[in-house]
Amino acid sequence: MKKVIFEIAENSPLAAGVYRMRLAGDTSAVTAPGQFVNIALPGHYLRRPISVCDGEPGALTLVYKVVGHGTEAMAAMGPGERLDVLTGLGNGFDTALAGDRPLLLGGGIGTAPLYWLARVLRAEGKRVSAVLGFNTGDDVFYEDEFRALGCDVTVATADGSYGVPGFVTDALRPGYSFYYACGPEPMLRAVCEKASGDGQLSFEARMGCGFGACVGCTRETVNGPKRVCRDGPVFRKGEIVWTR
Repeated sequence: MKKVIFEIAENSPLAAGVYRMRLAGDTSAVTAPGQFVNIALPGHYLRRPISVCDGEPGALTLVYKVVGHGTEAMAAMGPGERLDVLTGLGNGFDTALAGDRPLLLGGGIGTAPLYWLARVLRAEGKRVSAVLGFNTGDDVFYEDEFRALGCDVTVATADGSYGVPGFVTDALRPGYSFYYACGPEPMLRAVCEKASGDGQLSFEARMGCGFGACVGCTRETVNGPKRVCRDGPVFRKGEIVWTR
Protein backbone atom coordinates (compact mmCIF):
# COMPACT_ATOMS: atom_id res chain seq x y z
CA MET A 1 0.00 0.00 0.00
CA LYS A 2 1.23 3.48 -0.86
CA LYS A 3 -0.32 6.90 -0.36
CA VAL A 4 -0.02 9.06 -3.49
CA ILE A 5 -1.26 12.50 -4.50
CA PHE A 6 -2.56 12.18 -8.07
CA GLU A 7 -3.56 14.91 -10.48
CA ILE A 8 -6.72 14.45 -12.51
CA ALA A 9 -5.94 14.45 -16.24
CA GLU A 10 -9.46 13.57 -17.42
CA ASN A 11 -12.89 13.03 -15.87
CA SER A 12 -15.57 12.48 -18.48
CA PRO A 13 -18.90 10.59 -18.82
CA LEU A 14 -18.95 7.22 -20.60
CA ALA A 15 -22.56 6.06 -20.15
CA ALA A 16 -25.55 6.74 -17.93
CA GLY A 17 -24.03 7.68 -14.56
CA VAL A 18 -20.65 6.17 -15.47
CA TYR A 19 -17.44 8.21 -15.65
CA ARG A 20 -13.83 7.63 -16.67
CA MET A 21 -11.16 9.36 -14.61
CA ARG A 22 -7.53 9.37 -15.69
CA LEU A 23 -4.96 10.16 -13.01
CA ALA A 24 -1.29 11.14 -13.31
CA GLY A 25 1.15 10.22 -10.55
CA ASP A 26 3.23 7.48 -8.94
CA THR A 27 1.76 4.08 -9.88
CA SER A 28 4.64 1.92 -8.58
CA ALA A 29 2.44 0.15 -5.99
CA VAL A 30 -0.18 -0.87 -8.57
CA THR A 31 1.14 -4.14 -9.94
CA ALA A 32 -1.73 -6.31 -11.22
CA PRO A 33 -5.16 -6.04 -12.85
CA GLY A 34 -7.85 -6.56 -10.25
CA GLN A 35 -6.32 -4.30 -7.59
CA PHE A 36 -8.13 -1.18 -6.38
CA VAL A 37 -7.43 2.25 -4.96
CA ASN A 38 -9.07 4.11 -2.06
CA ILE A 39 -9.77 7.79 -2.62
CA ALA A 40 -10.12 10.51 0.02
CA LEU A 41 -12.72 13.17 -0.86
CA PRO A 42 -13.01 16.51 0.93
CA GLY A 43 -16.00 16.58 3.28
CA HIS A 44 -16.42 12.79 3.30
CA TYR A 45 -15.19 10.72 6.25
CA LEU A 46 -14.61 7.38 4.50
CA ARG A 47 -12.47 6.87 1.42
CA ARG A 48 -14.12 5.50 -1.73
CA PRO A 49 -12.77 2.18 -3.08
CA ILE A 50 -12.55 2.17 -6.89
CA SER A 51 -11.15 -0.67 -9.02
CA VAL A 52 -8.36 0.09 -11.45
CA CYS A 53 -9.57 -0.11 -15.04
CA ASP A 54 -6.11 0.28 -16.56
CA GLY A 55 -2.63 1.03 -15.37
CA GLU A 56 0.73 2.03 -16.77
CA PRO A 57 3.80 3.81 -15.43
CA GLY A 58 2.72 7.26 -14.28
CA ALA A 59 -0.99 6.91 -15.09
CA LEU A 60 -4.12 5.13 -13.81
CA THR A 61 -7.55 4.89 -15.38
CA LEU A 62 -10.57 4.50 -13.11
CA VAL A 63 -14.12 3.85 -14.33
CA TYR A 64 -16.74 4.46 -11.66
CA LYS A 65 -20.49 4.77 -11.28
CA VAL A 66 -22.21 7.59 -9.44
CA VAL A 67 -24.12 5.88 -6.61
CA GLY A 68 -23.93 8.35 -3.71
CA HIS A 69 -22.58 11.65 -2.42
CA GLY A 70 -18.95 10.57 -2.66
CA THR A 71 -19.03 9.53 -6.29
CA GLU A 72 -21.18 12.59 -7.05
CA ALA A 73 -18.32 14.70 -5.70
CA MET A 74 -15.85 12.76 -7.86
CA ALA A 75 -17.96 13.33 -10.98
CA ALA A 76 -17.88 17.10 -10.36
CA MET A 77 -14.07 17.25 -10.28
CA GLY A 78 -12.04 18.42 -13.24
CA PRO A 79 -8.55 18.27 -14.77
CA GLY A 80 -5.84 19.77 -12.61
CA GLU A 81 -7.51 18.94 -9.30
CA ARG A 82 -5.64 16.63 -6.94
CA LEU A 83 -6.71 13.50 -5.08
CA ASP A 84 -5.23 11.76 -2.03
CA VAL A 85 -5.19 8.08 -3.02
CA LEU A 86 -4.15 4.84 -1.32
CA THR A 87 -2.77 2.63 -4.09
CA GLY A 88 -1.81 -1.01 -4.53
CA LEU A 89 -4.69 -2.35 -2.44
CA GLY A 90 -5.95 -5.93 -2.64
CA ASN A 91 -4.71 -8.83 -4.71
CA GLY A 92 -5.15 -9.14 -8.45
CA PHE A 93 -6.14 -11.67 -11.07
CA ASP A 94 -3.68 -14.51 -11.74
CA THR A 95 -3.08 -14.69 -15.49
CA ALA A 96 -1.02 -17.87 -15.07
CA LEU A 97 -4.34 -19.73 -14.60
CA ALA A 98 -5.84 -18.50 -17.88
CA GLY A 99 -4.99 -21.27 -20.32
CA ASP A 100 -5.25 -20.51 -24.03
CA ARG A 101 -8.88 -19.30 -24.22
CA PRO A 102 -9.84 -17.33 -21.10
CA LEU A 103 -13.36 -15.95 -20.70
CA LEU A 104 -14.06 -12.62 -18.99
CA LEU A 105 -17.48 -11.99 -17.45
CA GLY A 106 -18.34 -8.45 -16.36
CA GLY A 107 -21.52 -7.22 -14.75
CA GLY A 108 -22.17 -3.47 -14.90
CA ILE A 109 -19.33 -1.48 -13.35
CA GLY A 110 -17.61 -4.85 -12.76
CA THR A 111 -16.66 -4.65 -16.43
CA ALA A 112 -14.06 -1.97 -15.62
CA PRO A 113 -11.24 -4.00 -13.98
CA LEU A 114 -11.54 -6.68 -16.65
CA TYR A 115 -10.24 -4.28 -19.29
CA TRP A 116 -6.69 -4.19 -17.90
CA LEU A 117 -6.87 -7.97 -17.42
CA ALA A 118 -7.89 -8.37 -21.07
CA ARG A 119 -5.02 -6.17 -22.20
CA VAL A 120 -2.50 -8.24 -20.23
CA LEU A 121 -3.94 -11.55 -21.46
CA ARG A 122 -3.87 -10.36 -25.08
CA ALA A 123 -0.24 -9.28 -24.65
CA GLU A 124 0.47 -12.84 -23.45
CA GLY A 125 -0.99 -14.19 -26.69
CA LYS A 126 -4.27 -15.52 -25.27
CA ARG A 127 -7.51 -15.75 -27.26
CA VAL A 128 -9.78 -13.72 -25.01
CA SER A 129 -13.58 -13.75 -25.03
CA ALA A 130 -15.58 -11.24 -22.99
CA VAL A 131 -19.24 -11.23 -22.02
CA LEU A 132 -20.30 -7.84 -20.69
CA GLY A 133 -23.65 -7.53 -18.94
CA PHE A 134 -25.67 -4.37 -18.35
CA ASN A 135 -29.23 -3.43 -17.40
CA THR A 136 -30.00 -1.50 -20.61
CA GLY A 137 -28.33 -0.43 -23.82
CA ASP A 138 -27.79 3.05 -22.35
CA ASP A 139 -25.56 1.52 -19.67
CA VAL A 140 -23.11 -0.14 -22.07
CA PHE A 141 -19.52 1.05 -21.93
CA TYR A 142 -16.08 -0.17 -23.12
CA GLU A 143 -17.48 -2.59 -25.69
CA ASP A 144 -15.39 -0.94 -28.42
CA GLU A 145 -12.31 -0.81 -26.19
CA PHE A 146 -12.44 -4.57 -25.59
CA ARG A 147 -12.89 -5.17 -29.32
CA ALA A 148 -9.90 -2.92 -30.07
CA LEU A 149 -7.75 -5.26 -27.96
CA GLY A 150 -8.78 -8.15 -30.21
CA CYS A 151 -11.28 -9.73 -27.82
CA ASP A 152 -14.35 -11.63 -28.98
CA VAL A 153 -17.05 -9.52 -27.29
CA THR A 154 -20.68 -10.33 -26.47
CA VAL A 155 -22.94 -7.81 -24.74
CA ALA A 156 -26.03 -8.84 -22.78
CA THR A 157 -28.72 -6.51 -21.45
CA ALA A 158 -31.33 -7.41 -18.86
CA ASP A 159 -34.08 -5.53 -20.70
CA GLY A 160 -33.08 -6.93 -24.10
CA SER A 161 -32.55 -3.46 -25.60
CA TYR A 162 -29.06 -4.29 -26.88
CA GLY A 163 -27.14 -7.47 -27.61
CA VAL A 164 -28.21 -10.78 -26.10
CA PRO A 165 -31.39 -10.49 -23.99
CA GLY A 166 -30.77 -11.48 -20.38
CA PHE A 167 -27.75 -11.78 -18.12
CA VAL A 168 -24.11 -12.79 -18.66
CA THR A 169 -25.07 -16.36 -17.80
CA ASP A 170 -27.49 -16.34 -20.75
CA ALA A 171 -24.60 -15.55 -23.08
CA LEU A 172 -22.21 -18.23 -21.82
CA ARG A 173 -20.78 -20.45 -24.54
CA PRO A 174 -18.54 -23.54 -24.13
CA GLY A 175 -14.93 -23.71 -25.20
CA TYR A 176 -13.15 -21.49 -22.66
CA SER A 177 -10.18 -22.66 -20.62
CA PHE A 178 -10.72 -20.56 -17.46
CA TYR A 179 -12.96 -17.70 -16.49
CA TYR A 180 -12.59 -14.41 -14.65
CA ALA A 181 -15.70 -12.64 -13.34
CA CYS A 182 -16.40 -9.31 -11.66
CA GLY A 183 -19.76 -7.89 -10.70
CA PRO A 184 -22.46 -7.89 -8.02
CA GLU A 185 -22.57 -10.95 -5.79
CA PRO A 186 -25.83 -12.41 -7.22
CA MET A 187 -24.17 -12.42 -10.64
CA LEU A 188 -21.03 -14.10 -9.30
CA ARG A 189 -23.08 -16.78 -7.61
CA ALA A 190 -25.08 -17.42 -10.79
CA VAL A 191 -21.84 -17.67 -12.78
CA CYS A 192 -20.43 -20.25 -10.36
CA GLU A 193 -23.61 -22.29 -10.60
CA LYS A 194 -23.79 -22.27 -14.39
CA ALA A 195 -20.23 -21.95 -15.69
CA SER A 196 -18.19 -25.12 -16.09
CA GLY A 197 -14.60 -25.38 -15.00
CA ASP A 198 -12.55 -23.19 -12.69
CA GLY A 199 -12.42 -19.44 -12.35
CA GLN A 200 -11.54 -16.39 -10.30
CA LEU A 201 -14.13 -13.98 -8.90
CA SER A 202 -13.63 -10.34 -7.99
CA PHE A 203 -16.06 -9.20 -5.29
CA GLU A 204 -17.58 -5.79 -4.73
CA ALA A 205 -18.01 -4.84 -1.06
CA ARG A 206 -18.59 -1.90 1.23
CA MET A 207 -15.26 -1.08 2.87
CA GLY A 208 -14.48 1.03 5.91
CA CYS A 209 -10.70 1.21 5.74
CA GLY A 210 -9.74 -0.63 2.53
CA PHE A 211 -6.67 -2.37 3.96
CA GLY A 212 -7.96 -4.95 6.45
CA ALA A 213 -8.00 -3.10 9.77
CA CYS A 214 -11.76 -2.75 10.30
CA VAL A 215 -12.81 -6.24 9.03
CA GLY A 216 -16.05 -4.68 7.82
CA CYS A 217 -15.92 -6.41 4.44
CA THR A 218 -15.38 -9.95 5.77
CA ARG A 219 -17.01 -12.86 3.95
CA GLU A 220 -16.96 -16.61 4.53
CA THR A 221 -14.62 -18.96 2.63
CA VAL A 222 -13.68 -22.62 2.98
CA ASN A 223 -10.58 -21.42 4.83
CA GLY A 224 -12.54 -19.28 7.28
CA PRO A 225 -13.45 -15.59 7.24
CA LYS A 226 -11.55 -13.50 4.68
CA ARG A 227 -11.45 -9.74 4.16
CA VAL A 228 -12.43 -8.67 0.66
CA CYS A 229 -10.13 -5.62 0.81
CA ARG A 230 -6.98 -7.41 1.96
CA ASP A 231 -7.40 -11.13 1.17
CA GLY A 232 -9.37 -10.30 -2.00
CA PRO A 233 -11.06 -8.78 -3.84
CA VAL A 234 -10.12 -11.70 -6.13
CA PHE A 235 -10.87 -15.22 -4.87
CA ARG A 236 -10.72 -18.64 -6.51
CA LYS A 237 -14.11 -20.13 -7.31
CA GLY A 238 -13.62 -23.08 -4.94
CA GLU A 239 -12.82 -20.83 -1.97
CA ILE A 240 -16.25 -19.24 -1.71
CA VAL A 241 -18.95 -20.40 0.71
CA TRP A 242 -22.31 -19.10 -0.53
CA THR A 243 -24.15 -18.41 2.71
CA ARG A 244 -26.60 -15.73 1.54
